[in-house]
Amino acid sequence: MNVKNAERKGNEATIVVEIDKELMETGVNKAYMKQRKSIQLPGFRKGKAPRKMIEAMYGAHVFYEDGLEEIFPQVYDFAVAGQDFKAIGRPSLTDMQIAEDGSVTLTLTTEVYPEVTLGQYKGLEVEKEEVSVSDEQVQAELDRMAQNVASTENVEDRAAAMDDTANIDFEGFDNGVPFDGGKGEGFDLKLGSGQFIPGFEEQVVGMNVGQEKDIEVSFPADYHEKSLAGKPVVFHVKLNKLSVTNVPAQDDEFAKDVSEFDTLEELKADIRAKALEQAEKQAQSAFEQKAVELAAANTTVDMPKALVERELDTQMERFGYQLQMSGYSLEQYAKMMGGDVNTMRNAFRPAAEQAAKASVTLEAIVKAENLTVTDEEIEAEIASIAADYQMDAAKVKELVPAEEITGSLTTRKARQIIVDSAVAVAPKAEAEAAQE
Repeated sequence: MNVKNAERKGNEATIVVEIDKELMETGVNKAYMKQRKSIQLPGFRKGKAPRKMIEAMYGAHVFYEDGLEEIFPQVYDFAVAGQDFKAIGRPSLTDMQIAEDGSVTLTLTTEVYPEVTLGQYKGLEVEKEEVSVSDEQVQAELDRMAQNVASTENVEDRAAAMDDTANIDFEGFDNGVPFDGGKGEGFDLKLGSGQFIPGFEEQVVGMNVGQEKDIEVSFPADYHEKSLAGKPVVFHVKLNKLSVTNVPAQDDEFAKDVSEFDTLEELKADIRAKALEQAEKQAQSAFEQKAVELAAANTTVDMPKALVERELDTQMERFGYQLQMSGYSLEQYAKMMGGDVNTMRNAFRPAAEQAAKASVTLEAIVKAENLTVTDEEIEAEIASIAADYQMDAAKVKELVPAEEITGSLTTRKARQIIVDSAVAVAPKAEAEAAQE
């Protein structure tokens, strides 16, 4: 093979490469061997027609296009090797010329890694939230812990009251006719929770176990089911069972039951400390992300579509995996949101564009700072990956390319340069309030 010409214009490169007849013959023969089983010529059994007979009937170059597919990865790797640009994305074949001797000249176009001009990435002023934990947050956690150990008992000697859980059967009627979605059996309704339309729960209050009652209510004017919006309806309700939740008092005995602490004050202090630690981690993570985004915003680059699409693929794949954990597919979720997968992909695009620009900024910093990694750092990263996925280090080396690990480590170092040099400042709203 021979690269006859390679020219870059912006984020696109054109490469003219000549393929010698021997290599082209290898590809053409592979294509013939794959296709001959489905080819039948007069006088030959299916799959037994000689290649020359097929070419004589359908043209000398009948297998050239498929033959090129067979060797294209090898051709493309050769064409871009040693160039002063980094090819990305899927290449396009824009021209193919077949010479009389069987050699082929291809003209390929491909997107290339962009030229990046770094702006300021050190000493950036980045907003960082001051973290604190309120008494209300501590109390909310105490309430949650109390609910977790609360007990439930049935009530039969009194009427239903707010905060009780009423197990009910119900059916809704619009002018005496049952309507879709208006029927339920054995439904546990926490009275006062607001689960049902206004006025319903209040009318269950006062009912006794075993009692049946017609409840008259009207659907809100903005109810999502348009056929019922604003309509007066009647629900026939039967109270099957009534229960009450006994939440323990929050005292020293409670603290001993739910924790390793002897007093409620010690438990409160622990809740506050852990909440503060978590809040500080979140604030630091947000600070670091903002710092990288600001460095990227200062970078001048004409982003190739291929890099953005690659990042979009990654984000969609990650989101799809998260949905699978909840039992949904991308298609199902998109339909629930009133769109399709393409609509969802477009919604992800701004974030993907930002992430792609941050990525090229970090790679440019790696180059500008001449960042490298040691063998010890690589081995430590492999050991960390192995521990996370519970596999042998040798298996990690087999599955993860060495250049991917090196790239991850150098990018991490570039990110740290931005973060370590960044100056934390109060958010504008806080700063303005402090000046008043």
